[in-house]
Amino acid sequence: MKAVLLNDYGDADKLVSSEVPNPRPGAGELLVRVAATSINPVDWKLRSGALRTWMPLQFPAILGRDASGEVLEVGAGVKGFAPGDRVLGLVQHAYAEQVAAPAETWAPLPKGLDLQDGAAIPLVGLTGVQLIEEAVTPASGQTVLVTGALGGVGRAAVYAAKLRGARVLAGVRTRQRSEALLLDAAGVVAIDDPNELARLPFLDAIADTVGGETTARLLTKLRPAGVIGSVVGEPAGAKERGVTVRSMRTHPDSRRLQELAEAVARGDLRIPVSHRFRLAQAAEAHKLAERGGVAKVLLVP
Repeated sequence: MKAVLLNDYGDADKLVSSEVPNPRPGAGELLVRVAATSINPVDWKLRSGALRTWMPLQFPAILGRDASGEVLEVGAGVKGFAPGDRVLGLVQHAYAEQVAAPAETWAPLPKGLDLQDGAAIPLVGLTGVQLIEEAVTPASGQTVLVTGALGGVGRAAVYAAKLRGARVLAGVRTRQRSEALLLDAAGVVAIDDPNELARLPFLDAIADTVGGETTARLLTKLRPAGVIGSVVGEPAGAKERGVTVRSMRTHPDSRRLQELAEAVARGDLRIPVSHRFRLAQAAEAHKLAERGGVAKVLLVP
C-alpha cells in the first residue's frame, strides 16, 4: 500500500510517499481502508522534532492521528463492527491507504456525514470535549472563556461547555468576531483587544487552546478559585496567582467520538474543512496547515 513516511526529523519535505506492506489486524483490532486523514498541529511538531523529548519517533515513521474509512477486516474478539462498516477513529499511523487499530479507538460514522469529512473530527473533537469534561469541569451557570474558539479544538470545547450548562464566552481575534457569532455562545470576546479584555467580567474558568501571552493576560480576569484547563501547558504566572491549572492529554473514547460525529451530522457542531490534498501531497499540505489561518486540511489516498 501507499503511505507517507518520515525518515528523519525536519521540514515538510522530509515527508515522502512510499510503498509499504499492508497492515494486518491483530486480536481486538479493525483493519480500515482509509478514505481520509487530517493534519493536526501535533503532526508537524512531531515531524520537526519539537516533541522528541516527550514523544520520540522511531524511523521510518508514519504520522497521522485521524482516520475515516471502511472496515476491511475484523480482528479476533471484536464485536459491534463488520466488514463494510463506515467508521472514524483516533488512531496512529493514518497517513496511509490502510490502518489497523484497536476497536475501541473507532466509532460508527453516522448517516448523513460525508465519509472523508469524518476524518476532521476525532483528535480535535475529543480534545475539546475532554478539555471541558476532564480538565475544566464547569458547573451549570458558571462562566467559561474558551480561547481559540474558532479552531477545531475550540469549537468542540464551546459545544461541550454549552452542553454542561455553562455560560460560554468565545475568545477569538478581532477579525474573527463575525464568524464567532455563528458559534451561538453567550458572548464573543476579542482577546487580542486590550480594551475589550479590560471590560471582561470575572471568569470561573478558562478552557485554553492558545497559551502564550494571551492567556497570561487573562489571569487577572479569573476568580481566585478559578480553573484553567489547558491543552498547551501551564500559563506563565498561574502558580503565583494560586490558580488551579489542569493540563490534559487526549485519549480514545469510542462513545464520545460517536456522539461528536452525530452532533456534526445534525449540524449542532461544525468542524470546517478548507483543503483536500492527495496523500502523495502530504508535504505541500503540511506547509499550508503549518502557516495557519486555515480550517482542517485533509489527506485523501
